[in-house]
Amino acid sequence: MSDCRLFVGNISYRTLESELQDLFSQAGVVTSCTLMLDKFTGKSRGFAFVEYATPEEALRAVEMFNGKDLQGRALTVNIARPREERPPREPRGDRPPRGERPR
Repeated sequence: MSDCRLFVGNISYRTLESELQDLFSQAGVVTSCTLMLDKFTGKSRGFAFVEYATPEEALRAVEMFNGKDLQGRALTVNIARPREERPPREPRGDRPPRGERPR
């Protein structure tokens, strides 16, 4: 995982990806900005990942925006941790696993 990638949490559900990109571009060159959306509703999940061109810009963004108010909410901004590997989910109840369900 890169030191250039930030986790941004506690985002208002009304905040748009373009608004985050504009805000975070104040700290440097934003190479990507991804607002995480619920796969069923398409609504914001309240967090995003922002990636910068250099680690120095990412650190500047953490200093500038961690705790900053955006649309009535104090943002949580820190260097993103690598995604943890999780074991496969166990089947629940008497339902067969997803790949084995009849159609």
